[in-house]
Amino acid sequence: MEYRRLGRSGLTISEIAYGNWLTHGGQVEEDAAQACVRAALDAGITTFDTADVYAGTRAESVLGRALAGQRREGLEVFTKVYWPTGPGPNDRGLGRKHLQESCEASLRRLQTDHIDLYQAHRYDETVPLEETMTAFADLVRAGKVLYIGVSEWRAEEIAAGAALARDLGVQLISNQPQYSMLWRVIEDEVVPTSQREGVSQIVWSPLAQGVLTGKYRPGEQPPEGSRATDPEAGRFIRRFMTDDVLTRVQDLRPVADDLGLSMAQLAVAWVLQNENVAAAIIGATRPEQVHDNVKAAGVRLEADVLARIDEVLGEVVERDPAKTARG
Repeated sequence: MEYRRLGRSGLTISEIAYGNWLTHGGQVEEDAAQACVRAALDAGITTFDTADVYAGTRAESVLGRALAGQRREGLEVFTKVYWPTGPGPNDRGLGRKHLQESCEASLRRLQTDHIDLYQAHRYDETVPLEETMTAFADLVRAGKVLYIGVSEWRAEEIAAGAALARDLGVQLISNQPQYSMLWRVIEDEVVPTSQREGVSQIVWSPLAQGVLTGKYRPGEQPPEGSRATDPEAGRFIRRFMTDDVLTRVQDLRPVADDLGLSMAQLAVAWVLQNENVAAAIIGATRPEQVHDNVKAAGVRLEADVLARIDEVLGEVVERDPAKTARG
């Protein structure tokens, strides 16, 4: 494992992070989830990312139990807030009341006294940004949160949030966007703005929901038990499940073979070539997937390899900044 600084801060994280969206508390039974976390720890992963909304709050609880007994100072535990976690009108969003109460609930579920990085899961257009950032700053001053970040914010929102954070004497150090060979919407606007503001990317779905592993083939039904066959998880993968995309992904196989990498390792290594990316988040349903993905750590892809990948994928790559996910 290799490690990188997160944003313009003193926090060092593993360049491959373990995330439990769509797995813990849902797609994967607890014993399997615990085995995947142990595999991540054994591989040198120190950074674990979750969110209060994952699996209806169960994912945080599973992660808390899986990390119980580990040396807390050796871990970076990240979670997020925004989506509804209850039936009330204040059980959602980035208002002060929900931020305070959601933080307390996450601390209980994660079995910890502080969150290393607390992230706004989306931008909340219904709440003044000043209220949101002040509430985050108060959580930092209370010692319940060490750093703050955001997820799927646009360039102008990151700039405004970072400026407010500085005024409040705290640091906004990260953004968590979707990013992969196939999904590059952050490159034109979010990345340059983030570099100016001292913000790193912690990217999710570097495997494009598993499409970049090459297991989905054009003209064929998805393998039984794969994410594409899951009624809940499958809805996020549909945009990539076209014959054109799947054909071009298969054409990446010789690139991976020439480098002695699996398709998954190539995909994870690719996102880590971006100097603004501090970590790629991987998920797993089996420990073997963790063992495979972490081998991407430290891999360096030469310029000719990157150009070859661009040539293979061609116009199926999505680059439109307007495609940034919204609340």
